[in-house]
Amino acid sequence: MMYYVYMIKCEGDMLYTGITNDIDRRMDEHFGRTEKCAKFTRSHRAQSLEALWSCESRSTASKLEYRIKQLSKAQKLRLIADNDLFPELFGEELSKLFHREKI
Repeated sequence: MMYYVYMIKCEGDMLYTGITNDIDRRMDEHFGRTEKCAKFTRSHRAQSLEALWSCESRSTASKLEYRIKQLSKAQKLRLIADNDLFPELFGEELSKLFHREKI
């Protein structure tokens, strides 16, 4: 099973980072503001999917989600713009476990 870590741009120029094993369903929840969407995207409307990475382990995906949430907003924006920063921000070993998906 594949797991996905994603970043969404929300109103107010905010960024939301999450994890899922079904990206289409999860995006429908966030963008449709269903009762299953995150509280954050319910109060800050999701505007666009900015970045998406995949891996084969929930544990690994959770580690990346946590590490992304620790970054400053400037670092997150740099990562969105240039995935080549992935190894610099998270290390070579973690970067080998993820694949940047086209949006």
